Amino acid sequence: MSKNEEKARVLQFAPFKSFIHPSFWHNFTEIKWKIDKLSENTKEIYGRFSCGSDVGPFFEVDGTAFNKEPGTELQYFIAKGTLMNKNTIDDFQKIEKSALLCQVGEALWAKNISTKLWVSDPSCLLSFIILSFANLKTFHYHYWIAFPTTCQPTSTLKEESRCVSEEFNENQLNTLSHSYKQLQQSHKTFFLVLKQSDDSINVETLDKVFDTSGDMSKVDILKTYFAFTDSSKNEHPSWSLRIFLAALLDYNPKFGEAEIKVLGVRYQKATGISRSRIFNVLLPNITSYKKSISQLGWVGWEKDDKGHFAPRVSDMSASMSPSRLAAESADLNIKLMQWRLLPELNIDVMQQTKCLLIGAGTLGCHVARNLLAWGFRHITFVDEAKVSYSNPTRQVLYNHSDSCNKLYKVEAAVANLKSIHPGVETKGLKIHIPMPGHPVGEILKDETISNIHTLIEAIRECDVIFLLLDSREARWLPTLIAADLGKIVINAALGFDSYLVMRHGIATLDSKDTAEGTSVHSAYVPGDQLGCYFCNDVTAPGNSQKDRTLDQQCTVTRPGASAIAGALAVELLVSMLQHQLGVRAPAPYNITDGGTDSHVDSILGPVPHSIRGFLHSYQTVQPTYRKFNQCTACSDVVIDKYRVEGIQFLLDVFDSPRHLESVTGLSELQVTAQMSEVLTLSDDDQDSME
Repeated sequence: MSKNEEKARVLQFAPFKSFIHPSFWHNFTEIKWKIDKLSENTKEIYGRFSCGSDVGPFFEVDGTAFNKEPGTELQYFIAKGTLMNKNTIDDFQKIEKSALLCQVGEALWAKNISTKLWVSDPSCLLSFIILSFANLKTFHYHYWIAFPTTCQPTSTLKEESRCVSEEFNENQLNTLSHSYKQLQQSHKTFFLVLKQSDDSINVETLDKVFDTSGDMSKVDILKTYFAFTDSSKNEHPSWSLRIFLAALLDYNPKFGEAEIKVLGVRYQKATGISRSRIFNVLLPNITSYKKSISQLGWVGWEKDDKGHFAPRVSDMSASMSPSRLAAESADLNIKLMQWRLLPELNIDVMQQTKCLLIGAGTLGCHVARNLLAWGFRHITFVDEAKVSYSNPTRQVLYNHSDSCNKLYKVEAAVANLKSIHPGVETKGLKIHIPMPGHPVGEILKDETISNIHTLIEAIRECDVIFLLLDSREARWLPTLIAADLGKIVINAALGFDSYLVMRHGIATLDSKDTAEGTSVHSAYVPGDQLGCYFCNDVTAPGNSQKDRTLDQQCTVTRPGASAIAGALAVELLVSMLQHQLGVRAPAPYNITDGGTDSHVDSILGPVPHSIRGFLHSYQTVQPTYRKFNQCTACSDVVIDKYRVEGIQFLLDVFDSPRHLESVTGLSELQVTAQMSEVLTLSDDDQDSME
């Protein structure tokens, strides 16, 4: 016999051709970001193949691979695998593939074959490995995939394979087809077909004939067909048979030098089992081996599309939708924070928080951009102005074309924010904010009332309000409504070379108890006892634009002030949201370089009440003060008056700020202060006369 003839008789196997579905990489990316982070621990996953596929031994791994329990579709057969992902491309490339395959293979052998576990659960013979590196910036996934099996023993094919119909008659074929379909899916991978004395056949699971001792008394090799689900479509059996033959030899070495009949079941719904094939296989004598089969080496790495042993690369940036790609990439920075620097960072709370930006000018633009960078995805703008030609240089959400087209700021802000991040949910409301000291005439009364109702609903629907308006009095109505509805308020205001960023306290049902239980000598003020923007005033806000020249009407400020204040406003909100007490996070009276008590800090540090910055000296201070019980915006008396009288109370305030001073008692306080000055002056005059 020539060497070519001898080589032709060596039993060859059709290797699996793998396909890793994009959904696998998408789900893996989510797991890597949110759970694994820097961990390189292996993960148990599942893959599947089908029988009699037109494309041959096709092995698929999709998004369900990470399920705790594998899918149970009747047309698929499940294999358990291992995902080993490396954090760097260097570590991925340094892995010795042969050593890794031997390590995994020997563990498989020790767990499933030496213990005879495969007799009761034949599907455990099938396994796979994915070795990967995920570039989460470019969404390129480098990977190897292997289907481990032993190098030895080498079996031979005694004769050409033949169709099952040449071996079984019609009755036997019908029995085989019916019995095969009745088997549990896990037992279809490997099973036995036994010929009876009356020429009938029985289909049996392995554990009905084999036991864990290796006893061969129940096995008549001449009347036994060693069957398996064959996913091959050509004359060679599929790759899964190779490990089955090795397991048989390990089960009992007497299989060595025995000729056995192997039945490869190739079932299809349309054709049944008619494509199945019979292989007459001669197993080698393994008693001459000085080592266990498992120690003779392992093979199974899949070649690439060019037939080379090389890693593959899946470019998911092409398959991802642009919006999803943008969403994944936009959150890269904050997701990486969770890996090492801030493992406790709660990204979900920011993604779910709805923000209302009242004012879409210089501050509003900077706040919106910083909110996007922190992962906020719900942003609503409120403004009534149009984009002017002077805006784009300072207001970073607008461009020259917006000015030329005379777009309203809320329209341009929404469109441009979506162009930056298509996944953001944003809208704009064109509303004029009524203000104290700005009387509402009969002509504008209905429109003003409509604007008030729209503003109330906008504040009701959101979680956080940013007050980013030009004038002091414009902040009064949103402050009052937010205090009434218990919403978070972040206030930012600009001077020429100074800025103020602060958070308002939110009254809760137990705020009174908290106030009574907190000493005036305490090092901090509870979040629900913090003052608002108007709590330091002893006069009601009025018309600050009256008799102002152009340079006094416009917000004339050093350009850097708005960027700093906008960034600090968002940072203040994020620190509060990350605090264990949330909106009730206490504010320390004194923030030193050494920090504050751990129960006061969030994971990002202290959460100050306010931040005042001065660019001329490059200094900042963090004043903290309590609520003023005669405040014109957040005091109980004002809120109660608003709840009772509603719109009419607001209209009275718009007509005359003095109404607020009367309601809160500030007018009496002013008279008392004036009388005190008069009395003091009188005493001084009397002393001088004496």
